[in-house]
Amino acid sequence: LTRGVAGTSAVDLGGRTTLPELAAVLSGARVVVAPNTGPAHLAAAAGTPVVSLFAPVVPSARWAPYGVPTVLLGDQHASCRDTRARVCPVPGHPCLETIDPADVCRAVTALVQPGAQVG
Repeated sequence: LTRGVAGTSAVDLGGRTTLPELAAVLSGARVVVAPNTGPAHLAAAAGTPVVSLFAPVVPSARWAPYGVPTVLLGDQHASCRDTRARVCPVPGHPCLETIDPADVCRAVTALVQPGAQVG
Protein backbone atom coordinates (compact mmCIF):
# COMPACT_ATOMS: atom_id res chain seq x y z
CA LEU A 1 0.00 0.00 0.00
CA THR A 2 2.70 2.49 0.92
CA ARG A 3 4.60 1.72 -2.28
CA GLY A 4 1.47 2.53 -4.29
CA VAL A 5 0.98 5.81 -2.47
CA ALA A 6 4.62 6.82 -2.76
CA GLY A 7 4.75 6.00 -6.46
CA THR A 8 7.95 7.05 -8.15
CA SER A 9 8.09 10.57 -6.75
CA ALA A 10 8.47 9.85 -3.03
CA VAL A 11 10.53 7.63 -0.78
CA ASP A 12 8.53 4.70 0.60
CA LEU A 13 9.46 4.17 4.25
CA GLY A 14 6.48 1.91 5.01
CA GLY A 15 7.59 -0.69 7.54
CA ARG A 16 11.22 0.40 7.31
CA THR A 17 11.62 2.58 10.40
CA THR A 18 11.78 2.04 14.12
CA LEU A 19 9.59 4.26 16.27
CA PRO A 20 12.46 6.68 17.04
CA GLU A 21 13.37 6.78 13.33
CA LEU A 22 9.76 7.47 12.39
CA ALA A 23 9.64 10.28 14.99
CA ALA A 24 12.77 11.78 13.42
CA VAL A 25 11.28 11.61 9.92
CA LEU A 26 8.01 13.17 11.10
CA SER A 27 9.78 15.93 13.05
CA GLY A 28 11.69 16.87 9.89
CA ALA A 29 8.55 17.15 7.77
CA ARG A 30 6.84 20.46 7.08
CA VAL A 31 3.41 18.76 7.17
CA VAL A 32 2.29 15.17 7.68
CA VAL A 33 -0.75 13.65 5.96
CA ALA A 34 -2.00 10.63 7.90
CA PRO A 35 -5.17 8.86 8.98
CA ASN A 36 -6.27 9.02 12.61
CA THR A 37 -3.53 6.64 13.70
CA GLY A 38 -0.38 6.71 15.79
CA PRO A 39 1.83 8.45 13.21
CA ALA A 40 -0.53 11.47 13.16
CA HIS A 41 -0.19 11.80 16.93
CA LEU A 42 3.55 11.18 16.82
CA ALA A 43 3.87 13.96 14.23
CA ALA A 44 1.89 16.31 16.49
CA ALA A 45 4.06 15.34 19.47
CA ALA A 46 7.09 16.20 17.34
CA GLY A 47 5.58 19.62 16.58
CA THR A 48 4.70 18.93 12.94
CA PRO A 49 1.37 20.18 11.51
CA VAL A 50 -1.02 17.40 10.48
CA VAL A 51 -3.59 16.91 7.73
CA SER A 52 -5.66 14.16 9.31
CA LEU A 53 -7.78 11.84 7.18
CA PHE A 54 -10.08 11.39 10.12
CA ALA A 55 -12.71 8.65 10.20
CA PRO A 56 -15.33 9.76 12.74
CA VAL A 57 -15.48 6.45 14.62
CA VAL A 58 -14.19 8.43 17.60
CA PRO A 59 -14.94 12.10 18.33
CA SER A 60 -12.41 14.41 16.69
CA ALA A 61 -12.74 16.93 19.53
CA ARG A 62 -11.13 14.36 21.79
CA TRP A 63 -8.98 12.22 19.48
CA ALA A 64 -7.63 14.48 16.72
CA PRO A 65 -3.93 15.41 16.75
CA TYR A 66 -3.36 18.00 19.47
CA GLY A 67 -1.16 21.02 19.95
CA VAL A 68 -0.22 21.76 16.34
CA PRO A 69 -2.05 23.28 13.38
CA THR A 70 -4.33 20.52 12.09
CA VAL A 71 -6.80 20.17 9.23
CA LEU A 72 -9.35 17.36 9.55
CA LEU A 73 -10.67 15.84 6.35
CA GLY A 74 -13.46 13.29 6.16
CA ASP A 75 -17.20 13.32 6.73
CA GLN A 76 -17.49 13.77 10.48
CA HIS A 77 -21.24 13.05 10.31
CA ALA A 78 -21.02 9.71 8.46
CA SER A 79 -23.05 6.79 9.75
CA CYS A 80 -19.95 5.21 11.34
CA ARG A 81 -19.74 8.19 13.69
CA ASP A 82 -18.92 7.34 17.31
CA THR A 83 -19.03 3.56 16.72
CA ARG A 84 -15.41 3.10 17.89
CA ALA A 85 -15.15 0.51 15.11
CA ARG A 86 -11.71 -0.83 14.21
CA VAL A 87 -13.06 -2.21 10.94
CA CYS A 88 -15.36 0.01 8.91
CA PRO A 89 -18.97 -0.99 9.65
CA VAL A 90 -20.21 0.78 6.51
CA PRO A 91 -19.45 -0.63 3.04
CA GLY A 92 -17.28 1.64 0.93
CA HIS A 93 -15.83 3.82 3.70
CA PRO A 94 -18.15 6.78 2.96
CA CYS A 95 -16.55 8.94 5.63
CA LEU A 96 -13.23 8.93 3.77
CA GLU A 97 -14.03 8.06 0.15
CA THR A 98 -15.37 11.55 -0.50
CA ILE A 99 -12.03 13.18 0.26
CA ASP A 100 -10.80 14.74 -2.96
CA PRO A 101 -7.01 14.61 -3.44
CA ALA A 102 -7.22 18.32 -4.31
CA ASP A 103 -8.63 18.95 -0.82
CA VAL A 104 -5.59 17.20 0.66
CA CYS A 105 -3.28 19.39 -1.43
CA ARG A 106 -5.16 22.53 -0.37
CA ALA A 107 -4.93 21.51 3.28
CA VAL A 108 -1.19 20.92 3.00
CA THR A 109 -0.75 24.31 1.33
CA ALA A 110 -2.80 25.99 4.06
CA LEU A 111 -0.55 24.51 6.74
CA VAL A 112 2.73 25.16 4.92
CA GLN A 113 1.78 28.68 3.88
CA PRO A 114 -0.63 30.10 6.48
CA GLY A 115 -2.75 32.82 4.96
CA ALA A 116 -2.32 31.50 1.40
CA GLN A 117 -5.38 31.41 -0.85
CA VAL A 118 -6.18 27.70 -1.04
CA GLY A 119 -9.74 27.65 -2.37
